[in-house]
Amino acid sequence: MIQDFKMTGKEFLELDSPQQRLILERVKRMEIIQKMFNELPKADQNLCNHGKYFLAANSSLCGLAANNFFRSILHVRKASLVSAMPMAVIPFLSTAAVYEVFVHDPLFSGQLNCEVCAVIRGGLVGAVVGGLYPIFLAIPLNASLAARYMSTPLPGKENLLRYWLTTAQPVFRKMSLGILVQALTGLFLATKQHGIYIKMLLQMNTSRDPEELPE
Repeated sequence: MIQDFKMTGKEFLELDSPQQRLILERVKRMEIIQKMFNELPKADQNLCNHGKYFLAANSSLCGLAANNFFRSILHVRKASLVSAMPMAVIPFLSTAAVYEVFVHDPLFSGQLNCEVCAVIRGGLVGAVVGGLYPIFLAIPLNASLAARYMSTPLPGKENLLRYWLTTAQPVFRKMSLGILVQALTGLFLATKQHGIYIKMLLQMNTSRDPEELPE
């Protein structure tokens, strides 16, 4: 029975369907890319593997700064550590994860060859997830603290949206530089990583066997 199962699996792999050929070619390409990546200088490997953490660390700083601004506006004096911890941890993890999924993984799996697309993705991740998201995250957190400790009278539901738009405007103005820095950091990181990916492709084209990498 085991032998029959092995034969069935072998026959399945040998089926000459376009979908299976595409999957096998993609897997083979990813293996070659990983092999070339391991041969890169340590500086390039560190930039690709750990560059997202620099962007994520800046996101944590944005979260802490936005948290402090809202605490000051709402006159919240208590639970400083309780509010600081999520504002540092959540933006860090979110930024690192989103950059990994939308920029790093597609790039080094061969699915994102367009330089402009990679750079735009990096800038958007930096600006939206690394800059804007921490500000929006700080609003409900500090609103709940202000309501709990009654540090500032909060409006009713009918004026809630207008109140928070007015309250958040000075925070967004103060954080505009941080959002810009995050966007530029994402652009720079994606540009550098795409350059490393192109360098790997050039090394492949000059050193590989003609039949090693599928066209």
